[in-house]
Amino acid sequence: MHRTEQEQAVLIREISGVDTKKCMKCGKCSASCPAYEEMDIRPHQFVSYVQNGNVQALLESASIWKCLSCFACVERCPRDVKPARLIEAVRLMVIRQRGENALTANEIPELLNEELPQQLLASAFRKYSK
Repeated sequence: MHRTEQEQAVLIREISGVDTKKCMKCGKCSASCPAYEEMDIRPHQFVSYVQNGNVQALLESASIWKCLSCFACVERCPRDVKPARLIEAVRLMVIRQRGENALTANEIPELLNEELPQQLLASAFRKYSK
């Protein structure tokens, strides 16, 4: 079933539980993001894209895989918008559309090393096991 971008934006808001209208575009979420330099669409832009129904760009964005799921953006938001939840909702939509996870279980061991922080492992589990 093909949905319009507006219908997909509504679905993203439902999955995430985020009210994008609360965003005042202050950029504090992006300023606190440790993956900011790696992202093609920043956390504050995710909110705007969903609000404006520009979902296709989000579905094709590398940012959904670059997000560390550390929730720093959620902590810094003065309006409790939760951009990371939007990013996770878009990631989940992509995974569902593909009918698979982004990484297979066999690929994960070769990505691990002893210097990785444990938070990264928990984040990766959350990111790739939905």
